[in-house]
Amino acid sequence: MIDSLEFSALLQLIDERSAAFRSAVAAAPGLDAPVPSCPEWTLFDLVKHLGTGQRWWAAIVAAGPAKAPPAKDAAEAPRELEALLAWYTESNELLLSALREAGPERECWTWWSAGVSPANAWGVARRRVHEVLVHTYDAQLAAGAVQPMPVDVAIDGVAEFLDTCNSTPAAWPHEPATIHYHATEGRSWLLTLDGTGAWPAPLTDDAAPASASATGTAEQLLLFVWGRLTMSDLKIDGDPQVFEHLIAWEPEE
Repeated sequence: MIDSLEFSALLQLIDERSAAFRSAVAAAPGLDAPVPSCPEWTLFDLVKHLGTGQRWWAAIVAAGPAKAPPAKDAAEAPRELEALLAWYTESNELLLSALREAGPERECWTWWSAGVSPANAWGVARRRVHEVLVHTYDAQLAAGAVQPMPVDVAIDGVAEFLDTCNSTPAAWPHEPATIHYHATEGRSWLLTLDGTGAWPAPLTDDAAPASASATGTAEQLLLFVWGRLTMSDLKIDGDPQVFEHLIAWEPEE
């Protein structure tokens, strides 16, 4: 089940998180600053990655239903801070404009079309909220001033990652397993892994016992599933190898 978020709220979150991203970049010691959570990347690389992504998804949404995505924008991002931030602002507005024009129901190409998240503008908007959210954390880390994530956004971020990145009909290549994620703010999720694929759902009282579970704040869980934190940063119960297998899994549909 996907949390019901209004399309307009998603667009507002993209805008708000992008403002926080720009602020973190502006506060960093320089564009050559390393990004500890993205090995071998500088802050310039991070801004270029996120801005190029915003432009690409703008083109994808604008194209509507398609069997393949359009080519990524080959234009180089400027290397001077003020110009780079202006380029990123333009990139973000291109995405927001494309989403507003499309409306939430417009179908489009997505790499997650076989999973739980819908292959439409709403699904793209939700994905980009959390792409910007996590990369804002990356930028703040590079700037040496990490700020807490909004709790409600982090909670949806865990659910969105499971819906988008951990849902697939590709058969799980190991023994069937169930994973429970528990956020200390009161939300929990279930991920089932078996021959039918990987399928997330809210955790109910009658759910099967967990093969493994992870407990932490919503922000910690979000950063864990995105590869920014490790099992040592959370309370892990059950078989940790299940998490190791999931992290290493690259399903082919």
